[in-house]
Amino acid sequence: MTSEEHPAPTPQQEAGGEPLDTPPAEEPAQEPARRPGGDPEMHPDDDGSFGEESPESSTGAEVPAEDTAASDELTLAQTALAERTLDLQRLQAEFLNYKRRVDRDRELVRQNATFGVLSEMLPVLDDIDRAREHGELEGGFKAVADSLERIVTALGLTKYGAKGDEFDPNLHEALMHGHSPDVTTTTVDVVAHAGYRIGDRVLRAAKVTVLDPE
Repeated sequence: MTSEEHPAPTPQQEAGGEPLDTPPAEEPAQEPARRPGGDPEMHPDDDGSFGEESPESSTGAEVPAEDTAASDELTLAQTALAERTLDLQRLQAEFLNYKRRVDRDRELVRQNATFGVLSEMLPVLDDIDRAREHGELEGGFKAVADSLERIVTALGLTKYGAKGDEFDPNLHEALMHGHSPDVTTTTVDVVAHAGYRIGDRVLRAAKVTVLDPE
């Protein structure tokens, strides 16, 4: 038989007549699993993201170093301003306290000076009272006495003590005690020396005799 009479072997047969192993058919590429809504399931990347670009990477914008430095300087300036404000408030409070102390001390010095001068004037005022009681306060002497009394009154000196006043140990000095059915409390009977005070400060207690209830 000629070569033309032998059929050519098919690709599936070897020379010995055995069929050749056919290569496995290529499997189609699997599509990614889809979520119930139809979108493919996303798996996170190594850094935990899902492939989305961060705002910084999407915009490419970064905070300039100049803005950060300016913000730090503003914070420092605000802190310094607050500290200086507290210092100013503290100094103002200290000045007000100092001014009050100075005013109080100045007033106390003035009162003490007035107190000392008027204390020396009390014997003169007692002489004027005795002269008035005996009718000897006349003429030019009366004018001088009236002028002197106006001056000491303007300086804050107040005269007190009269018959019938209720006895007050803070204002009166009892020289003698008596008893009377006409009084219900200890009462001033006779004023030996008038009392004087400047405001609430007693310059001299009134020297009196008193009557106690029986």
